[in-house]
Amino acid sequence: MSIIDAIAAHLPEYIDWRRDLHAHPELGFDEHRTSGLVAERLMAMGIEVHRGIGGTGVVGVIRGRSQGNHPRSIGLRADMDALPLTETNQFGHASTVPGKMHGCGHDGHTTMLLAAARYLSEHRDFDGTVNLIFQPAEEVGNGAPRMQADGLFERFPCDAIYALHNKPGMAVGSYGLNPGPMLAGVAFFDIHVQGRGGHAARPEATKDPVLAGAALITALQSIVSRNVAAHAPAVLSVTGMETGRAYNVIPDTVRLFGTVRAFSTEVFDLICKRMGDLSEHVTKGFDCTAKLEFKELTPPLINHAENAARIADAAAGLVGEAQVNRDQQPSMGGEDFAYFLLAAPGAFINIGNGDSQGLHHPAYDFNDAAIPYGAGILAAIVERELKPADQAA
Repeated sequence: MSIIDAIAAHLPEYIDWRRDLHAHPELGFDEHRTSGLVAERLMAMGIEVHRGIGGTGVVGVIRGRSQGNHPRSIGLRADMDALPLTETNQFGHASTVPGKMHGCGHDGHTTMLLAAARYLSEHRDFDGTVNLIFQPAEEVGNGAPRMQADGLFERFPCDAIYALHNKPGMAVGSYGLNPGPMLAGVAFFDIHVQGRGGHAARPEATKDPVLAGAALITALQSIVSRNVAAHAPAVLSVTGMETGRAYNVIPDTVRLFGTVRAFSTEVFDLICKRMGDLSEHVTKGFDCTAKLEFKELTPPLINHAENAARIADAAAGLVGEAQVNRDQQPSMGGEDFAYFLLAAPGAFINIGNGDSQGLHHPAYDFNDAAIPYGAGILAAIVERELKPADQAA
């Protein structure tokens, strides 16, 4: 029986698990119910469990048939947190928590790693150790570094680490990745423009920060088009402007905020410098001042080429080469699994979620049919990487 078939034999149970998680979403570092259920199910499988890592993180440890003289270890990671989003779905497993929903499929990712854990614990067709890493707070970008700061890799060393994400629009049963950049680094920014307010009937007596802020928004759009090389993708988006609310008052201050995304530190540094320059000089032209706050959330997620090839080979072994895209276009989305890939070699792979709504959409839902394929690739890469000595070619 294939790995996928063995996992699919328990699919009704896994669907129940996944839908229960969907109905009870929890935000980053508040995944107490979720991490409790994860720990309970791992212990029921006879798996060693460690809780409270990086807050609400859980690590399960499965040891293979043999540790040998030089045992290797593989990390498998799933994210557990939901989004501060109001769900519009009306099905039976819709969110029961107002203003929170699993709009990115982390309920599915958690379930797939649990399903892979059951398969690996029952078969143990590998030598060495598997570390099952259930991570909090991916959506806010600091769950991974929090686990690392809590000694994740010192306590649970990983010679390689792998993770996956569902991808709407990709057929169920298909996989996609590339051997380099998969996801952009992400930064948020705030620009505080200071002027001098007054009566809207006498603008000449004010230093108008609204006008200065509007001019700055336009100027910022020149950075990517005129400063960043065309072969280095980058995005700068001003996503909000906060200021006064009265019809007849020019306010003292304006706050602009938004996001920057790029695939290299050098591009980030360039954009940050130019934002600072423009913030200072554009607003000065309107007799105002500005302060830029630039916060990098996650670095670019860059697959290690050798590990990307290994998990792609494992996927092809499950579904055939035609269902594996080894040169998938990178996304400007971000992922804090990037921090783990700075600490250990590994790769991040997408799995098809079929014709669903997009990620972070209020009508999104994870496709349960993808569970055997996600769990299957996680189990398959372990059996490939930790192949027992008596099965080596």
